Amino acid sequence: MPERIELSVNGRALSVPWGTTVAAAVALAGETRFRRSVHGDARGPLCGMGICFECRVTINGEPHARSCLILCADGMEVRTDE
Repeated sequence: MPERIELSVNGRALSVPWGTTVAAAVALAGETRFRRSVHGDARGPLCGMGICFECRVTINGEPHARSCLILCADGMEVRTDE
């Protein structure tokens, strides 16, 4: 297993240690809003264990991925609801 993983968050290159969750990588990229509510309010991780669904992002073009449950993979493209 590699020591570091290379991925992009909203088009910005990022290197994180192996075993980092996508939620942590998004936070390390400086993003505070992961998605918007139906009313337009900024939302981000709340429970950290996949129960609340507040940490959903788009990964490699697939929307609604719970970022707190997914480990980063080399070449992964992550998009928040900018």
